[in-house]
Amino acid sequence: MTYTDGVLFFLGCSLLFYLILGGADLGAGILELLLGKKSIATIDKAIAPVWEANHMWLIIAVVILFNGFPKAYALLSTALHIPLLLVLIGIILRGTAFTFRHYDAVEDGSRRIYSAVFRYSSAITVFGFGLILGPLISGNLQVDVLAGFMAYYINPWLTGFAICLGVFLMSLTAYVASIYLLGEVSTDKEYETIGRKTKTLFSLSILSGIGLFLFSKIEGFQFHYDFFTHPLSLTSMVLATLLVPFMFRFIRTRKIWPMRITVAVQMTLILIGMLFIHYPNFAIFSNGSVLTIQDCAAPEPVMKILFWSLVIGLLIIFPALAYLIKIFKTADKQY
Repeated sequence: MTYTDGVLFFLGCSLLFYLILGGADLGAGILELLLGKKSIATIDKAIAPVWEANHMWLIIAVVILFNGFPKAYALLSTALHIPLLLVLIGIILRGTAFTFRHYDAVEDGSRRIYSAVFRYSSAITVFGFGLILGPLISGNLQVDVLAGFMAYYINPWLTGFAICLGVFLMSLTAYVASIYLLGEVSTDKEYETIGRKTKTLFSLSILSGIGLFLFSKIEGFQFHYDFFTHPLSLTSMVLATLLVPFMFRFIRTRKIWPMRITVAVQMTLILIGMLFIHYPNFAIFSNGSVLTIQDCAAPEPVMKILFWSLVIGLLIIFPALAYLIKIFKTADKQY
């Protein structure tokens, strides 16, 4: 095992934690679009202590890309800078709106504006991630910027596959958020309402997942073929699906921690399935060439420093994060 492999492991872990924790955070805004203002108190209580900490995992992933895989970082920040800008604006708007809504001392019409910004910017942020990932998988990226503005900067992400991937991520993150929120509700009626939405969101994620295969076939690239011929990816998705009856049983019997653990396992399996379809490629281009992970990797001495920096950093981060959650959850029980 090389230091590059170790850094890749940390990158995968940061993406996983962002999908589970940051995804639940972002998905809460999307879920609020479906539930309305009656869900505001529950969502505020659930994400107020940790919403800033959840984005730490995205920051770690960006730092790893910038230092460990500079060619990948350069590609994302140039060819895909428009959807990337959309994501960054969405993160800023939702964080600002959530803070103003949560800590505003005066209840007036401005809270409705804050709530609307929080909800729609959450959806836009997650949708933007789909527009970024779509071109990396589909092979629509242009090698040369001289291909023209539309061909290089717009057409790669303005496709049915990328748009469907954005919808898939929206439904998936809202599904994760609904599972975690079931442990925060205070009434039976609210629990039943969110429980019904959980099943609806899971169904939507299945439909949009099928849409990915259809658009892959229609637009003429290999995602659907690779999925059904890659043993690990197919096995991961099958296992994630087999956990669904257990999830619904836990919802019905109100087993909060089994629900949360199950959804974390499901997201892990889905991420593994998606990543291993694409590995070892980072990006596929329209002329058939690929940019592999190894092509992007920094020299091994750089990876060595980055690897040990990540080890030391995470030894500090995990205890601090656990302490943060413990403090706020203890405070909730006291009140």
